[in-house]
Amino acid sequence: MVSATEPRLFCVPPPPEGDLDGQRVNSPDGAPPGPWTLETAYRYCERMATTHYENFPVASRFLPAHLRPNIMAIYAFARTADDFADEPRFETRRVDALDRWEQLLVAAYHKEIQHPVFLALRDTVRRHNIPIGPFKALLTAFRMDLTQKRYGTFAELRHYCKHSAHPVGQLVLYVHGHHEPELHRFSDEICAALQIANFLQDLSVDTPRGRCYLPEEDLVHFNVSREDLLAGRHTRAFKELMAFSVSRCRSMFLRGYPLIRRVEPGLSMELEATWRGGMAILQRIEDLDYEVLAFRPTLEKQDMLGIAARSIFSFGRRFLRGEV
Repeated sequence: MVSATEPRLFCVPPPPEGDLDGQRVNSPDGAPPGPWTLETAYRYCERMATTHYENFPVASRFLPAHLRPNIMAIYAFARTADDFADEPRFETRRVDALDRWEQLLVAAYHKEIQHPVFLALRDTVRRHNIPIGPFKALLTAFRMDLTQKRYGTFAELRHYCKHSAHPVGQLVLYVHGHHEPELHRFSDEICAALQIANFLQDLSVDTPRGRCYLPEEDLVHFNVSREDLLAGRHTRAFKELMAFSVSRCRSMFLRGYPLIRRVEPGLSMELEATWRGGMAILQRIEDLDYEVLAFRPTLEKQDMLGIAARSIFSFGRRFLRGEV
């Protein structure tokens, strides 16, 4: 019988014996050695979640208070791994850092270890019976970021989103006790749409770095050259490509929207705010006539306040109609 204090889903092979020693943790992210308590570990994750800018709310006040620390622990795990793959300070040790992060993840499924992120994450996993698969999928995506800069087809881009975006929504649903496959399918659409909207938003940042998340098949179809992208030419062909890309992304958001009406009230409002944030980015790109190669369009504070207000208003209407 599995102990009540242990994660209960799936058999996770143990790491080498030395990696299970909670007193000898090599922290690739530079986290202080502690000692850490569960309370201070969660506070560490909360600071990380509240000091990074995101287009969407992270553990907002829409969520039940007792679940917010768990969402922040998951965010801290993913945010740190993303930094390994992207931040300049990890330039010479990205692979080693991601490998060590995975070793700590596996170790956390077996024993408490003295690292704030994994101490909080282990408690989250134990409380909500979360499998290790989505966490490993995220690490796979970050490793893909190290080598793959372009995508030949939209199917290839969706395969990347399967690892980079889908697990985020799956983990949020697990925290709320949702294991239903149909809800996860709706979530996958919303999360992939958020990822692709971010790619369209970040063209001015990614293109000079040699990254291109506009599939090659679309560039060829609309007759947009890489030279046009690098030179920042907002040609008619580029705008037609962007209009198509925005429309396709919006359709993904719409396919995922039923999820918002199938979950409990707090999560429903959180998801609607996230959904509206992604749709607002697409609208901002359209409002700029798709001229996004020179700067990165963002949502301002008043935009975020408007999204929150509309989400609450939408929830209120559904509540009055008896749909909640």
